[in-house]
Amino acid sequence: MGKRERYEPGTFCWVDLSTSDAASAKVFYGELFGWEFEDNEIPGGGVYTMCHVQGDAVAAIVQQDEQPGHWNNYVTVMGADETAAKAKQLGANVFEEPFDVMEAGRMAVFADPSGAVLCVWQPQAHIGAGRVNDPGCLTWNELQSRDPEPAATFYAGLFGWETKPMQEDGKLVYVVLENAGSSNGGIMPMTEQHGDAPPHWLPYFTVRSCDDAIAKVRELGGDTLAGPLDIGAGSIAVVRDPQGAAFAIFEGETDD
Repeated sequence: MGKRERYEPGTFCWVDLSTSDAASAKVFYGELFGWEFEDNEIPGGGVYTMCHVQGDAVAAIVQQDEQPGHWNNYVTVMGADETAAKAKQLGANVFEEPFDVMEAGRMAVFADPSGAVLCVWQPQAHIGAGRVNDPGCLTWNELQSRDPEPAATFYAGLFGWETKPMQEDGKLVYVVLENAGSSNGGIMPMTEQHGDAPPHWLPYFTVRSCDDAIAKVRELGGDTLAGPLDIGAGSIAVVRDPQGAAFAIFEGETDD
């Protein structure tokens, strides 16, 4: 069981979905991952829906009409203010200066020098996901980047991540990111296959069967962007929900 009670600073800890149709998103992800939902009113307006697996919060959904549907990825930090200031020094554009999320924690939002958006989370009452790696839960976070080497340098400087480049025939094909001695995510070089998609962070969720999950995505009105692909350790695919938010699915062995 991938239960979590805390996260080391620098570890991915949470994801939430910004979507134009939260009600439809709940149907889609509920059918796909078996999520159960708890709606919480946001002071000042709106609803933040917590998504649960076996009673543990694993993600959230919020409705917004200002941007296309997308997943937001969060990294645990000791101090949101200090991390945002350091990100600026390293060339990031801070979109949302650090602010308190009631008693849950404190966060900031920035775009790295290539434009990929990331959130940082200073936990208080809410640590992030209470369960990871199990079916229906977050298991990996990956930066899709056209400049993987400068991106790796930026994040190593910001979070202290160790970077492990992987090459084939002398060409960089992936960068594994490690934090506190554990694999923490990766960087995938973008190619012509990505078209004009901007650099972005992509969350992966565990599924029991990649093929079955792809079929369910299509049945529910989503589509497949890439895969399924056998990566040795398992199978992956990149898919998109009916409102346009991209995410990845993974079938294979995971850590506890």
